[in-house]
Amino acid sequence: MNVKQLTTRLMQAIIVLLGISLMTFMLTYLAPGDPVRTMYAASGVMPDKETLEKTREAMGLNEPFMIQYFKWLSSSLQGDFGTSYSMNKPVASILMSRIGPTLWLAFFSLILMLLISVPAGLLAAVRQNRFTDYFVRGISFLGLSIPNFWVGLLLVYFVAFKLGLFPVVSMGAGIDKMVLPAVTLAFAMSAKYTRQVRAAVLEELNQDYVNGARSRGLKEKTILIRHVFPNALLPLITLIGLSLGSLLGGTAVVEVIFSYPGLGSLAVSAITAYDYPLIQAYVLWIAFLYMLINLIVDLSYGFLDPRIREGRKIYEKNA
Repeated sequence: MNVKQLTTRLMQAIIVLLGISLMTFMLTYLAPGDPVRTMYAASGVMPDKETLEKTREAMGLNEPFMIQYFKWLSSSLQGDFGTSYSMNKPVASILMSRIGPTLWLAFFSLILMLLISVPAGLLAAVRQNRFTDYFVRGISFLGLSIPNFWVGLLLVYFVAFKLGLFPVVSMGAGIDKMVLPAVTLAFAMSAKYTRQVRAAVLEELNQDYVNGARSRGLKEKTILIRHVFPNALLPLITLIGLSLGSLLGGTAVVEVIFSYPGLGSLAVSAITAYDYPLIQAYVLWIAFLYMLINLIVDLSYGFLDPRIREGRKIYEKNA
């Protein structure tokens, strides 16, 4: 990706972010509920109508929609997303306090998923139409069929409550607090990625270069690890990027089940409390993450596949 293409992608990302910010602000503006009443209710105070009106005026909530939007956008561009109605704290500081736990949970879940799905997918592809392949495909189908919240509840009951191996509530620091939420998230992802790895490896095994390598006397293990798997990895990069974006955005159901202090549980609390500044900042964070990860994935293609690098060079030369 040259400088011109990178600049174009960045401009597209900025336009998309502006559109998402406008849409989010409009939806929260039109949503039912009074944020001023919510703010006072969170502090345990219910003032009279005159005080409510003065507060609305002081917060700029009586101004026209576009004026409110541009004021909020101007402050957001400076890193000020406003003050949370329900927590009475700066939204930026609240998000920053939740990003760390979400990052740890996302990467832990992703690594656990890769450790399960890559070997299982490779094994199923190599043992195609044998007992091992049928077994792996059956487990994958089961994993795709069971919803995450049900897996989480089963782990809470049997592993945490009955066996007492891990804490039921995942509040606080420590890797033991992340095990059950990470296993819950990795369970469904492993099922999906196992099938993807199997399909990608089978497609590569039918290529002519594999037959050529076999005719030269290369061992099957060498062909699989040094040639087939690197080529099969490329289609999975996009899926991994999308999964990472979802995980970094926070998986609300799993975080609520385990009371994990991440972005997902924060979003649920913000929606329940009609905390509009927090909802708006959260949506922008999700959108920014997805676009950033997609850009990184696109950039990684050239490093992972020499054919793409050569194709870009030829295109730029002829352009």
